Amino acid sequence: MSDAASKPSAPPRRRKRGARFVEIAEAAGVSIATVNRVLNDHGSVAPATRARVVAAARQLAVPRVLPDLRHGLTRLDVILARSPTPLFRRIEQALQQATQLLDRRIVVHRHVLEEDDDDQIAHAILRPRPRRDGLALAVHDTPRVRDALRSVVAQGVRVVTLVSDIGEVPRLHYAGIDNLHAGRTAGWFLGRLARRPGRVLVLSNSLAFRAHVDRTAGCRAVIAERFPQLACSETRECFDDPDRAYHAVNAALRARGGELVGVYHSGAGSAGIAAALERAGRLGEVAWVGHEMTEAHRGWLARGAMDLVIDQDPDGQVRSTLQHLLHACGWLEAPPAAGPNEFRLFCAENLPPPRPADEPGVR
Repeated sequence: MSDAASKPSAPPRRRKRGARFVEIAEAAGVSIATVNRVLNDHGSVAPATRARVVAAARQLAVPRVLPDLRHGLTRLDVILARSPTPLFRRIEQALQQATQLLDRRIVVHRHVLEEDDDDQIAHAILRPRPRRDGLALAVHDTPRVRDALRSVVAQGVRVVTLVSDIGEVPRLHYAGIDNLHAGRTAGWFLGRLARRPGRVLVLSNSLAFRAHVDRTAGCRAVIAERFPQLACSETRECFDDPDRAYHAVNAALRARGGELVGVYHSGAGSAGIAAALERAGRLGEVAWVGHEMTEAHRGWLARGAMDLVIDQDPDGQVRSTLQHLLHACGWLEAPPAAGPNEFRLFCAENLPPPRPADEPGVR
């Protein structure tokens, strides 16, 4: 027997992955880079192109699990106004927790921008770096922002407004509470809790946010309709600043024209309200309604210094946002609930478990 006959035959050479990608690219009429993006879910590819690549891979019997044709890479952007308030911290925490549970092919990019910088917000809306399939945002309502949103909606981007709605935009969904009725609820409780005729001080964050316009309007409307013994002040913008809230309450306590019997604050900065009322010896005597179940509010409710907190459940709003966007992108079959999110009412008798302290003090 010859030496050649006695040697075992060499194993067949394995084909390189790159060579297989070349064949798929030729069969599908696309580049090798596109094949890589489709088969490894590394980038956005048009549905028709994606289908051609997967079909070519099947025809060539590529020995790997091929991507689900129903879902490519889905990119969602979330634009938030920069805010140190407990509400926006809870929104960001809820987003972090929710996105950890999503399919790896769903990518959520968060952008935190200065709340009063229309140029920056409009640029983020109009010029996304990667192609996006959906956009959620919690920013103020201005003509520049509306124009930018109308432009991307016309391009087919699904838009969900979060926390505060934006007018005159054909958005997919508003994930937030009915702020007008939240304000009316605050006014109704203040009217019932006020111990004598007098004045109600109405404070808010910036009225560039539609949520605060609706809340304060609702409060003022129900007091005018139902409680003629009370008079509402003009809405004072405190911009979530405890110092501004302190000075507003202090001035109302000393003003002529009726005793201060109630305070409604639709935003943050409540430490200033508590400090002013306590300094005047009126803490627990003046009816006080505010928003969001923070640890500071929990403490004031327990002490009897605050009467009612209206909480808008940011975790529920984030869930609603993602459900509507993912349903529109084909990830969820059942349509999510329509309409606004429910808000929750807390008083001294139904306090939730403690949370980490998150209310800034008076600066």
